[in-house]
Amino acid sequence: MAGAAHRAPTCWQRPRDREWGPVSAVRLRGFGWRHAGRKRWAVRELDLRIEHGERVLLLGASGAGKSTLLAALAGLLPDDSGEREGSVEINGRDPRAARDRVGSLFQDPETQLVMARCGDDVAFGLENRGLPAEHIWPRVDEALRRVGFRYGRDRSTAALSGGEQQRLALAGVLALRPGLLLLDEPTANLDPAGAALVRDTVAAALDADTTLVLVEHRVAEALPLVDRVVVLAPGGGVQADGTPEAVFAAHGAALAAEGVWVPGHPVPPRQATAAPGEVLLAAERLALPPRLATVSLTVRAGEALAVHGPNGTGKSTLALLLGGLLAPGVGRVTATAALADGDARIPPHRWRAPALAGRIGSVFQDPEHQFVTSTVADELALGPRRGGWTEPEVRTTVEALLDRLRLTALAGANPYTLSGGEARRLSVATALATAPRLLVCDEPTFGQDRRTWWELVELFAELRDHGHALVAVTHDTEFIAALADRQVRLEHPATLP
Repeated sequence: MAGAAHRAPTCWQRPRDREWGPVSAVRLRGFGWRHAGRKRWAVRELDLRIEHGERVLLLGASGAGKSTLLAALAGLLPDDSGEREGSVEINGRDPRAARDRVGSLFQDPETQLVMARCGDDVAFGLENRGLPAEHIWPRVDEALRRVGFRYGRDRSTAALSGGEQQRLALAGVLALRPGLLLLDEPTANLDPAGAALVRDTVAAALDADTTLVLVEHRVAEALPLVDRVVVLAPGGGVQADGTPEAVFAAHGAALAAEGVWVPGHPVPPRQATAAPGEVLLAAERLALPPRLATVSLTVRAGEALAVHGPNGTGKSTLALLLGGLLAPGVGRVTATAALADGDARIPPHRWRAPALAGRIGSVFQDPEHQFVTSTVADELALGPRRGGWTEPEVRTTVEALLDRLRLTALAGANPYTLSGGEARRLSVATALATAPRLLVCDEPTFGQDRRTWWELVELFAELRDHGHALVAVTHDTEFIAALADRQVRLEHPATLP
């Protein structure tokens, strides 16, 4: 055993030197933040202390301020982008002065990728911190291996799926070996196997000197990573704080009713009220090499079709093809007269934009990719106005969607200031605004609390029961169990490009 005491540390262990001093405590006193142009505070009157080495699961209903709090701890809330009250400290310092101790992974991994090659992207932070070149690439390779990244260093970051981007961004964070690790839904865009691997990776990266603050809707799976649960109240402050067992025993039922994904509170299925109807869309030996292997399927009226499978199998590409937003490389997409009227002989990707929007609504994996106006209300009005609707019709539709998707209080807000869950609901609402017969959604339940998740399920179920068709690309197994009438699973091609 004497030799073990002198064993050299692996390249994954944090060096015990002045490069990484411990993050002893996080302290918030009366902290509040309101985004510029917003009436409602994103978070307010927050008093919280997180001790060195604690692992905290941050919970709360959608819009309670979880992502805003992580941004504050990361030092990413510039004074000119909103109004601040109270204070935030890391080791007694302003977070902006402690960024070298903090590693952050946020809801949209694409915003964290800065280099053209995957290896360079992971190395970027290490180079900025002046790590010797001979130490950088072993760290890069180990980080990529730990997150289960299936490509080499030379893979283009532009060629990655959303889930693969998530793994790469996490590798870049973990390679830094931060003292304070901030993770905002790190498994949201990952398939179940990938999500389990990432949780195992995070667990292996934590040691006694790592403080973790985690936002995760998959609460049951996240519990082995944490020793404390903090629940933010929607109106401000902390609603509950303690061990997971104590918090859920005392507040579990109430938290579930308010939208928190509390373990042991399952959701019921929402089965169809009638058999599927006529075929609206058919994909025949559809492929787009190398992004999507050959797939054939039909989409029927009054049916919810779930498309799932491992990350990188082309699910998002298939959604774009079915939505008429991408031309097939191989095979074809054909719409029937029931969907296309007089355009049935023309493939959807060649339809005029107003016709496409009125027949097929698309919800992208990244909500911000489809926002083009400066307010939530204008975003919802855009499609109907372009379709020639009257202003009274536009106004009625906008008000109904705002109410149905809990966005009324945000009607005047800039879409780019919404939380991840709010932005997802807005992207769904914009696709519904023109009342399309077919809705194609890429990860439609991303970022939702239990209540808004169920409301989306109910909304989709009602559309299905009224004869609309839904294609949902999703890793959400609960969503599939609750709503899907039929499933299509994609697999990786035999070889990689």
